[in-house]
Amino acid sequence: MARIVFMGTPEFAVPSLRALLSHHDVVAVVTQPDAPAGRGRAPTPPPVKVLAIEHGVPVLQPESLKSVEVVDQLRAYAPEVIIVAAFGQILRRPVLDLPPHGCVNVHASLLPRWRGASPISAAIAAGDTMTGVTIMQMDTGLDSGPIVSQRSEPIRPDDTAGTLSARLAELGAELLIETLPAYLAGSIRPQPQDEAQATKCGLLKKEDGRIDWQRSALEIERHIRAVSPWPSAFTHWEGRLVRVLRAAVREVSAPQLELPAGTVFTTGRAVCVRCGEGALELIEVQPEGKRSMSGADFARGQRRLIGGRLGS
Repeated sequence: MARIVFMGTPEFAVPSLRALLSHHDVVAVVTQPDAPAGRGRAPTPPPVKVLAIEHGVPVLQPESLKSVEVVDQLRAYAPEVIIVAAFGQILRRPVLDLPPHGCVNVHASLLPRWRGASPISAAIAAGDTMTGVTIMQMDTGLDSGPIVSQRSEPIRPDDTAGTLSARLAELGAELLIETLPAYLAGSIRPQPQDEAQATKCGLLKKEDGRIDWQRSALEIERHIRAVSPWPSAFTHWEGRLVRVLRAAVREVSAPQLELPAGTVFTTGRAVCVRCGEGALELIEVQPEGKRSMSGADFARGQRRLIGGRLGS
């Protein structure tokens, strides 16, 4: 059993920590500070902290890893390796060099594709049919360190960022536990990434959920899945926010090809929106301040919706 300090924050990191707790000596967990959540905006612990406390593991929640005091705290735990999974902070050289076996990251893509903070959403939005997880040796770059091991996972046509993240979290935990003994024994030689194949993705913001109806129906359908469950796709109708939870690409007939992008129309029982190319059926929406409902129910409650334009 190796002495491990684990760094992680969201639900994605929980399976990796749970697996490590069963196979190794996790001497400390480092996670982000508690953050306001819910209607009352009460301080809420990260999922990783909850699991660590359940197992009696000491928890550190520094605002930053830059301070000498924090680095000294980590050094006192004498970890053989630091395992990182969706931690949310950049690791500097003093931390990277602290354990004898360095820092190892569980990343939710097949590096070098989709380096950065939102690889799962980026893969769905781009229309990738395959993704996976990478166990990598961390360096000072952005997910640019040598690859220790990888495992692929298909992206299903109905995958959202939420469903794909859940599968990749479990896959990453499995691969981590399988890889770690050989890595610590020095029998794996990490392979450099091909910089020519590198792509990057940024941190998602709430505004990234906004739907641009000028884009093609296929791009918008992928976008809706890529930002579900957070920040979730949204548009506006008569000045009020409407979340689009599920949608499907639909064929457009000749008269509908003349409609401006964002125009709502019906075909049979389906409520659709003309896009820059093609059209989307609104399967499930959530108007501001209301429960989720079908696109048809939404249209029945909005007399001017059919023939109107979303986004205004």
